[in-house]
Amino acid sequence: MSGGEDVEIPSDDEMKKMSKEELTRLGAALDGVELVEYGERYVPGSPADRRAERNVAKWFVLTAIFGVAAAALFVFWPAGYQTAYSGSSQTLYGLYTPLVGATLGASVLFFGIGVIALAKKIAPHEVAVQQRHVGMSDEVDRQTLGAEMVDTVDKMGMVKRRGVLKGSLVLAGGALGLATLIPILGGFIKSPWSKGADSDLWVTLWKPVVLPDKTTQKVRLTQIDGTPVRPADVSAGGIVTVFPGVDGGAKSSDSAVLLFRLRSDSNVMIRNGQDGFEYGDYYAYSKICTHVGCPASLYEQQTGRILCPCHQSQFDVFDGAKPVFGPATRPLPQLPIELDAQGYFVARSDFIEPVGPGFWESNAGSTKWGSHPKGSKA
Repeated sequence: MSGGEDVEIPSDDEMKKMSKEELTRLGAALDGVELVEYGERYVPGSPADRRAERNVAKWFVLTAIFGVAAAALFVFWPAGYQTAYSGSSQTLYGLYTPLVGATLGASVLFFGIGVIALAKKIAPHEVAVQQRHVGMSDEVDRQTLGAEMVDTVDKMGMVKRRGVLKGSLVLAGGALGLATLIPILGGFIKSPWSKGADSDLWVTLWKPVVLPDKTTQKVRLTQIDGTPVRPADVSAGGIVTVFPGVDGGAKSSDSAVLLFRLRSDSNVMIRNGQDGFEYGDYYAYSKICTHVGCPASLYEQQTGRILCPCHQSQFDVFDGAKPVFGPATRPLPQLPIELDAQGYFVARSDFIEPVGPGFWESNAGSTKWGSHPKGSKA
């Protein structure tokens, strides 16, 4: 027995005839607990009782309001990147994260306050003195503890009364759960394939721009400050990171490219189907590692290895940027390049295979990995 050794334990038949409150007091006595005061805080249905219920319910209603607001902001607020020169659009973009964080935080805060208020204003009033005991509880202790918990719920009126409180609690739990799950489920709300062949997962900002007169303009390779790149800007054996020369190009998460100038005496293999993607000794490959999307930004000039610092994947620039070490399983996509009339590098077209990791490892839409010496037929 856990405590209260001098308490007489009733038989099973006697226990079946006892009320939940009697079982509760018996359980307390068996644990060496004296219930000095125990019972409902207010007379059921009294003005004080209804006032306490409304006071608790308001916190759960606020939880629901802010939870729904967080979910709505996550889905409908404009969250696409805007530069500092975008005026009101940039202001709205800048408010996205603070607003989602504030509303979700408020929802969690009000739910916590509601639970505390529920315990202080609705749960039965109890003053107990308990003696410390050691050891496991036996069967009678477990039964009486269960009865105490059920009796507490009964005295709170959560089963037969308190419709407002129950409704607000369900509303709060549902809204808070929605606000918690929406970041996970948000990606399923809109179809990523709604634009067909032009869907965001298939194209990058290297795709030629359609002008108002319906003609197309090829996208220049530019440095991060927007300066276009000429062949003379890259030294033999060198490398430079370039971005699409369009609005937002330097901030596009899938458009960063490594532009290499290999030495003319290098033995280069060309991936099948990508002949002519290079311009002389200049080759352009996606900077996005095909493992989990880190920037593959390190380069060993002598070995021709492109290294990703996150998980040590390595790609051979002399053989179509195919993976030769580490967890990456796909080559880095190659960007077809040429010069425009002014002598600047431009992308002849977008990548012919998807950029990035994970999803694309099914090889859907990608070119076979076979390669052949530069200048020979596949």
